[in-house]
Amino acid sequence: MTPLIARLRAAWDNLADRERLMVAAAGGTLGIALVWLLVVMPALGARNRVDERVVGAEQQLQVMERLRGEFDAVSGRLESVEQRIRTGRRGNLRTTLENLAQQSGVKIESMEPQPSPANQQYRETKVQIDLKAVTLAQTVSYLHRIIGSQREVLSVKSLRIRTRPDQPELLDVTFTVSSFEPV
Repeated sequence: MTPLIARLRAAWDNLADRERLMVAAAGGTLGIALVWLLVVMPALGARNRVDERVVGAEQQLQVMERLRGEFDAVSGRLESVEQRIRTGRRGNLRTTLENLAQQSGVKIESMEPQPSPANQQYRETKVQIDLKAVTLAQTVSYLHRIIGSQREVLSVKSLRIRTRPDQPELLDVTFTVSSFEPV
């Protein structure tokens, strides 16, 4: 290394003042370029990546806050339903549905029990109801009374409505109603 430095020193000494100024300017420019490329650019790139990560993290935080709000709302509704199930009056589902049908002016064609999945917390009782030749108003009234029942927590699980070929103003309606009680 020492011979290389000695040769560079000898070449420098042989240069005129003007040439030394030009070589020094070129060396300074090269040094500045190296500092820019090796120090400043990586630091700016790192700062930009950090800024992007901050923006990404803030967006994720907003999504999480929105999801938390939705979760809290659903949890509140679930707790309300569970409270209604725990404190609701118990009765025979079929009798309740027949009483609500009478109040709505509907005659039930058939009422068949349906199997329901096992659950460790709640027992579900399901009944499929068939209505024949009913009006839309009667159907809506009956379904509204079922869903709004204060006696029991009732839920309409499925609903199929067809117009009658012989009387288009009347409907054939099939739906399943579930009732829940604690195990």
